[in-house]
Amino acid sequence: MRIALIGLIFLFYYDVFSQTEKEWFYKGVVQFERGDYKGAIANFSKAIELNPKYSKTYYNRANAKDELKDYSGAIIDYNIAIELNPKYFEAYFNRGSAKNELGDFCGAIEDFSKAIELNPLDATTYFNRGSSKDWLKDYKDAIADYNVAIKLNPKFVQAYNNRGSAKNELGDQKGAIADYNYAIDLDPKHFKSYYNRGIAKAKLMEHKGAIEDFSKAIELNPKYANAYFNRGLTRISFGERNSGCLDLSKSREMGKHDAIDFIKKYCK
Repeated sequence: MRIALIGLIFLFYYDVFSQTEKEWFYKGVVQFERGDYKGAIANFSKAIELNPKYSKTYYNRANAKDELKDYSGAIIDYNIAIELNPKYFEAYFNRGSAKNELGDFCGAIEDFSKAIELNPLDATTYFNRGSSKDWLKDYKDAIADYNVAIKLNPKFVQAYNNRGSAKNELGDQKGAIADYNYAIDLDPKHFKSYYNRGIAKAKLMEHKGAIEDFSKAIELNPKYANAYFNRGLTRISFGERNSGCLDLSKSREMGKHDAIDFIKKYCK
C-alpha cells in the first residue's frame, strides 16, 4: 500500500523551477497519470538534468520505476530524495514498500520506523511495518503495530484481517475470528477475511463453519485456488470425500500444485 505520486507539488514550489524544467516535470506527471511510466521516467530524468537538487523529481521518478517493478532502481532514487530532504516522509514510506517487495523486511521496518518518527499519526505506516514484521514471523510486534493502526483508523479492514492472521499464527484462533468478524462487518466483500476465518475455524475443528467461509470466499472470488484447496481438505476431513476431491482437483487446475499429493492420497 503505497503513497500516491505527488503530482501537483510544484504549485507550492514554483520558484525552484525554470520554465523548461517545469515543462519536463509537468510532462512526467501527466504521463505517470496516464500509465506511461517509461515516458514519465524519461521526462523526470530531463528535469533532473536541469536541476539535480530537487528531491521531489527523484521521488516521482522512483514511483514510476516502482510501478514498473524496478524496485532496486526506485530505491536508488528514493535514496537521493532522502539525501536531499532528510525529512521526506513519503520517500521513507515508499522506500520501505520497495524494500518489502525485494524481501528486505528488516530494511523496510527501518524505513517505516523513520516514517513513523516523522509522522506518528499515519495508520498505514504502522500497518505496513506490521506486515513486514509478519514476514519475519515477529507476530507479537506485528500485532502491536496493527493495534496502533486500528486505534488511528477504527475502520481499517486490512489491519483487522492481518491482526487476525497474526493471532492465528500464535494459536489464538478465537481472537483471530473476532478480528475477521470485525473486518467482514466493515467490508462484507472482503473475501480474504472469509478465507482466513475459515482457516481459523478449521483449526478449531469447526468444519461446517469453515466450509461456509471458504464457500463465501469462493463466491466473492471464483478464482481463489487456496479457498478451493482448503475447502477440499476440510470436506474430506468432515467425511465429504467426493466433494472434497472435486475441490482439490479444481484448485490444481487453477495452479495449486500442492493439491497433487493430496489428490493421490485421498482421491484415488
